[in-house]
Amino acid sequence: MSKVAIVTGAARGIGAATALRLAQDGFAVAVLDLKAEDCADTVAAIESAGGRGLAVAADVGDAEQVEAAVERIATELGPPVVLVNNAGVTRDNLLFKMSDADWDVVMHVHLRGSFLMTRAAQKHMIEAKWGRIVNLSSVSALGNRGQANYATAKAGLQGFTKTLAIELGKFGVTANAIAPGFIVTDMTKATAERIGEEWEPYVAKRAAAIPVARAGQPEDIAHTVSFFVSEGAGFVSGQVIYAAGGPRT
Repeated sequence: MSKVAIVTGAARGIGAATALRLAQDGFAVAVLDLKAEDCADTVAAIESAGGRGLAVAADVGDAEQVEAAVERIATELGPPVVLVNNAGVTRDNLLFKMSDADWDVVMHVHLRGSFLMTRAAQKHMIEAKWGRIVNLSSVSALGNRGQANYATAKAGLQGFTKTLAIELGKFGVTANAIAPGFIVTDMTKATAERIGEEWEPYVAKRAAAIPVARAGQPEDIAHTVSFFVSEGAGFVSGQVIYAAGGPRT
């Protein structure tokens, strides 16, 4: 029977690409997002390629919804042993303009959401004596103008990852983080709109500053996830990979 993976925020973008890649790698994949109907395209892509997918609705920051979702996944697909905490939102603004709600919703999804999903899924990994957790950080963890909330959350996920690696390693569970650079997604399109820039020139400008001379694609991150969750990556844990087309410190 296929091992089971959960990918949060998998209706589109990096999450959808990751869900499809993991299905191609042989995992049965729970495609989790706020609304199950938003996951239909991702599940259809998985199934059309011969894989098994399940659309699951949950607010990752709501403990009851998370517990129910993970139990449903365990019942319908099998015990999850891979978790990719990808769900994310942005509420960008300069500090003096940032509202309490702007701060709280970003922490709710990124930090509380990753904590709740991991807490719910880890018991299945421990029982299996094998597991993989991948948290999506960002180069914004190094600091980014207009993103005090997002940068804080993404930096927090790196500390969370390293702690998980220490606590869960003896159970055969690894935890790693990926910090993407500029990736072409709906989220980065929204950033361009926020700062009043046309999309194509914005992409070209960002790509020109990247050593590999191109913008990142969701599939670039999906490939990195694929490595971290592979059998061969069992001695790699507590690491943060900056998948950004060039070095980051």
